[in-house]
Amino acid sequence: MWGIVPAAGRGSRIQPLAFSKELLPVGSRFDGGVERPCAVSEYLLDRMVLGGARKICMVISPGKHDILAYYGAGYAGADVAYVVQPQPSGLCDAVFRAAPLIPPGEPVMVGLPDTVWFPESGFSALPDDALSFLLFPVERPELFDAVVLDEGGSVVEIQVKREGAASRWIWGAFKMPGAVFHALHALWIARERQDEYFGTLVNAYIAGGGRAVGVRAGEAYVDTGTFNGYRAAMGLLEQATEHETTP
Repeated sequence: MWGIVPAAGRGSRIQPLAFSKELLPVGSRFDGGVERPCAVSEYLLDRMVLGGARKICMVISPGKHDILAYYGAGYAGADVAYVVQPQPSGLCDAVFRAAPLIPPGEPVMVGLPDTVWFPESGFSALPDDALSFLLFPVERPELFDAVVLDEGGSVVEIQVKREGAASRWIWGAFKMPGAVFHALHALWIARERQDEYFGTLVNAYIAGGGRAVGVRAGEAYVDTGTFNGYRAAMGLLEQATEHETTP
């Protein structure tokens, strides 16, 4: 199984930084008994590996050589490959840069490397045989991509950063068969690559007869791309640590 990590964004909301935003230290981990800072993107990679990814594609911009230096050729037993997005052109463009690497018969998962979410096993709640979104409840869905479901759990619409969103559940990660990944890639090309956000592309996919499902298995979700989000992530990790150490 592949994991795709779109890591080519500028991170303008939390600048200035002297390094890529995906390497922002958030919390810590123990490595060989020694505590060290943890890059925010490690949380996503950990969740991908836990969900079954054995190959991870990092999509980086030309200047983000520090990500390559940080992760090298592997992470936590998974092989890591890199592709380049020449210039920031939206999430769809970034994700589909990995298309040459993804076999049609192999599932692929996608997440955002500047987020922290729980449960850690979230990817395992998503099926391998359908386009599926891991959903999280938030207080301000208009800041994210809200997902509207029917009674059977199928996605009716993804409302991209819409005021008055009809759902408080947003997607935080997604998974699909390789064949669906390539079908979405072909649709994106047919739509002249105009979809910047994945949600608008999925809406077109559903309108054309495709199906996606939402799984309300997420418990907490934080975007560290702002200073408020960074502080919230630190608090979330502290709560998780306290929960783990409470008898």
